[in-house]
Amino acid sequence: MKKALLPTFAALGILALVAAFVFVYVTAKNADSESVSSSSGSKEVASAVASDSNYVDYVGADAVTIVEFLDFECGACGQFYPYVEALREVHDGDINYVVRYFPLPSHLNSMDAAIAAEAAAQQGEFEAMYQRLFETQGAWAGGTAPQTDVFRALAVEIGLDLDAYDAAVADPATQARVEADFDAGVELGVNSTPTFFVNDQYIETSRLENLPEAITEALQR
Repeated sequence: MKKALLPTFAALGILALVAAFVFVYVTAKNADSESVSSSSGSKEVASAVASDSNYVDYVGADAVTIVEFLDFECGACGQFYPYVEALREVHDGDINYVVRYFPLPSHLNSMDAAIAAEAAAQQGEFEAMYQRLFETQGAWAGGTAPQTDVFRALAVEIGLDLDAYDAAVADPATQARVEADFDAGVELGVNSTPTFFVNDQYIETSRLENLPEAITEALQR
């Protein structure tokens, strides 16, 4: 069993990084929190994971499972990304980490970004595209023109078969797969990004420590 997360972060030199973006993250998340109205008032769910969900870490069915509903164009998600990567590093081998799409309507390129990620997933390269979309977010997010050429260039960078990528992007089933995640999120009560579940328990992250504490608690059970 790994040690508690926050001391481990200090040992890895990550705590300073977390502190640096806490204020920006909370501000950005609050800005996004009114973007989607949810018809569900409850976040107590049977499962936040679908049979076709994309895993960036998978240990086994009995492992602690973290689910993140995200929008690749969301500033809060971009701020949270290095924190999530640190969590994955600290708990490597102990957790399942699931990413689900929740493209907010207010973000003009978020659906195309999610489609690009799903097209990469069809070639077994979801994680690579997920990482590049966040690493380059500052270069393409917020634009009013379609950024599909940018996403295709990322597909080239990560070595995708471009014919297969283009076919997946053009296939309505790919967008339908993204929309299925979005609809599932609404059913679960998700109305902003990022939203997290740990073992199907919704985690309120206005206090940043809530997520690592929930993971540590779940691992100790």
